[in-house]
Amino acid sequence: MKNLKMKAARAEKDLSQGELAEKIGVSRQTIGLMESGKYNPSLQLCLAVCHVLSKTLDELFWQDE
Repeated sequence: MKNLKMKAARAEKDLSQGELAEKIGVSRQTIGLMESGKYNPSLQLCLAVCHVLSKTLDELFWQDE
């Protein structure tokens, strides 16, 4: 499932996938895969993304049913 919440939060901060990746120490491809729903990130990686984007885990990664 695509993570449009993460993509929108990244856009709010005016960050490219590459810039976000650099800030948390992963590749741009990892961010792209996370946003497209093709990669299941670790909790540590999710927390790093949340920290940079100033969002909570629920705001970015909770799936509404």
